[in-house]
Amino acid sequence: MKIITLTVNPALDKSAKVDGLIPTQKLKCHSIDYQPGGGGINISRMLKRLGTETVCVFPSGGDTGKYLSDLLIKESIKPKIINIKAWTRENLSVVDTQSNLQYRFGMPGNELSKKELDAIKNLLLKKVDSEDILVLSGSLAENMPSDYYAQLIRLFADKNVKIVIDTSGPALKETLKENVFLMKPNQRELAQLAGKEFLYTAEQEAIATELINAKKAQYVVVSLGARGAFLACNEGVFYRTTPSVKVKSTIGAGDSMVAGLIYGIQNSFPPEEILKWGVACGVATTMSEGTMLGTKENIDAVFKLMK
Repeated sequence: MKIITLTVNPALDKSAKVDGLIPTQKLKCHSIDYQPGGGGINISRMLKRLGTETVCVFPSGGDTGKYLSDLLIKESIKPKIINIKAWTRENLSVVDTQSNLQYRFGMPGNELSKKELDAIKNLLLKKVDSEDILVLSGSLAENMPSDYYAQLIRLFADKNVKIVIDTSGPALKETLKENVFLMKPNQRELAQLAGKEFLYTAEQEAIATELINAKKAQYVVVSLGARGAFLACNEGVFYRTTPSVKVKSTIGAGDSMVAGLIYGIQNSFPPEEILKWGVACGVATTMSEGTMLGTKENIDAVFKLMK
């Protein structure tokens, strides 16, 4: 069983600190750091920390794309790249050291041509085999068809591939027309799927269970922010609260949670244990500054707190 992650809208994540955010003034930034970014890329990075190898697929362009790839290679991850014309985007997060508040600036992904989108499909068809886990994670790039993930799911519909989907908005809604192995919406995304602004706890459980009964997914994991997460499957609904830790940044926490869930699935853990690994990896990343992901030491520390 291989794990293949796809990130169609990767980013070079840049983080910095500033001693007071003041409008119109030239602000001196410090503590600059660069990290590879994007849903599937982060999932591959976290799984590497857990000792699990992945095939990390993404489109890459320009010097930013090359730098992103170089950073992954430093983490002993060999990227599978689709070369594209447009430069890979940069994202920026800034912490104001006076207020300790974090400001996140997400740049739009550059448009991919039809030829480039087809190249992604062709690479996946070569790499993904029966019984593999294919992770489709993150936002779509500018002007991509909203059903692009759904198109990819259909490519493998008869190949017994375990599809893990973690996206939002129209892209997530389109995937509901297909069947996946696992989906991980947050509370807001689950409400949007139900056509509502807000869902009470009982409603959240009902919607998640409905998706399981309709065979839209075998596992639905709903992240509840600081309150943890719940997992719905044929065996029932399971909850896991988060232990109390000092949160430094939430960037990449959702991706890290997905990595933990996949680790549990790969090891054939029971549902409660799958959820525990997901929550532990997500919490471990919140303990890291800026755009850095959780370390194996932090994951171990979280597990001790969970006991």
